[in-house]
Amino acid sequence: MGFSPADLDAISLTLRLATVTTAILLLLGTPLAWWLATTASRWRGPVGAIVALPLVLPPTVIGFYLLILLGPRGPVGELTTVLGLGTLPFTFWGLVVGSVVYSMPFVVQPLQNAFAGIGARPLEMAATLRAGPWDRFLNVVLPMSKQGYYTAAVLGFAHTVGEFGVVLMIGGNIPGQTRVVSVQLYDHVEALDYAQAHWLAATLLVFSFVVLLLVYSLQGRAASFLARGSA
Repeated sequence: MGFSPADLDAISLTLRLATVTTAILLLLGTPLAWWLATTASRWRGPVGAIVALPLVLPPTVIGFYLLILLGPRGPVGELTTVLGLGTLPFTFWGLVVGSVVYSMPFVVQPLQNAFAGIGARPLEMAATLRAGPWDRFLNVVLPMSKQGYYTAAVLGFAHTVGEFGVVLMIGGNIPGQTRVVSVQLYDHVEALDYAQAHWLAATLLVFSFVVLLLVYSLQGRAASFLARGSA
């Protein structure tokens, strides 16, 4: 007994989805997290609350509104149709949009915490050496935030792998196109095929444990680094 061809297809699709989603989240999340960590704007609270909404909203609620937004009568769906791209629901890129929205806080919040932990002094010292904003960010902020980036990447990837409600709502259950591991597991259970379900469930269980172990290890290293820096 092992993974079926359908299981392997679902695993491959899930890994591709998680990789693409994590890359997009790191690109989008970096400027957003930096703004949240450094701004004094009155919009900081509302924007931070919007970013964190997936932590408290049921995934099906997010999936439902994304389905409306991206559908043929939604504003985004109408735009993609006019551009000749069709509609995104029930496609791989629809899954990507849903995953980016749903996993956003798992990437933005670690980056925001890492940026906030740097403090103003290193940037002020770099400014006295005539380093411009980009130089300060690339040569001061990024190196000092690498543990935050590791944590954000790991959490964003792992959270995307474990999604169910959002991907089912926005992508459906199309073999080879939108059927990810969590949906494949649900299909096995629904068919009372518990043997195959055990393989997928155990794999996700081990994967989740390793991810948490890695995150705690990264956080421990970051704490040790900060302790040495303040000594």
